[in-house]
Amino acid sequence: MGKRIAIIGGGNLGTAIAEGLLKSKFSKAAEIIITKRNTATLHSLKEKGIEISSDNIAAVKKADVILLAVKPFQVNDVLNGVKKELTDKKLLISVVTGITISDMDGCIKKSIPLFRAMPNTAIAIQESMTCICSQHANNAEIKYVHDLFSKLGKVVTIDEKLMEAATILAACGTAYAMRYIRANIQGGIEIGFDAAIASLISAQTVKGAAELLLQKGTHPEQEIDKVTTPKGCTIAGLNEMEHRGFSSSLIRGVVASYQKIAKD
Repeated sequence: MGKRIAIIGGGNLGTAIAEGLLKSKFSKAAEIIITKRNTATLHSLKEKGIEISSDNIAAVKKADVILLAVKPFQVNDVLNGVKKELTDKKLLISVVTGITISDMDGCIKKSIPLFRAMPNTAIAIQESMTCICSQHANNAEIKYVHDLFSKLGKVVTIDEKLMEAATILAACGTAYAMRYIRANIQGGIEIGFDAAIASLISAQTVKGAAELLLQKGTHPEQEIDKVTTPKGCTIAGLNEMEHRGFSSSLIRGVVASYQKIAKD
């Protein structure tokens, strides 16, 4: 029997994590508990054998790993409600945006293994980019949490001071990529494709480009060089995009998002 995992918060992210753990076989259904005030929306998970509950305290008592997936404004109330059940034998993982390890530590006032993880929406299909940092955790505990999120996509360990920046690149970055794909689809329609085919071609091309970098470990410019021939159509298009501020607008967008999250 593996570790019992309690997912506190059965919203979109919490349910996506439960589904991913089940699909990847990292956990058996009987090892997962998920809580939500209104459990009626978790019926599909119950049918798969996952325990559902509206009782956070009972769920934490049963669990070895507590994964906090509530709204930021709910964190203090939830942690205050369950902190008596938190011991150094349990792991606490937060996937709540903007909640620091110091925030959790100050609330529970116990020296237990604490983790902060920042996944993105692709966790729903086990293709997340998840950034992780920790406190009071030993190597075995760090490996366990790394392995858990590795079943839901790619994982990297970072310093907590970079977590806001990770939110921009990994979470906001999904929206940036979608906006590029949408623009590519619109261009595809203008040059003759219908929307469905333009969408398929654009999405698969971006997926393939990303996989080239991930699998080969190359720099984007190396792959760009392979498809830019002298006097060719690719370089003509790239140069026109650069003249119109393509790269600079993306960089400025990333920085603007970071300034916003850092200010707030």
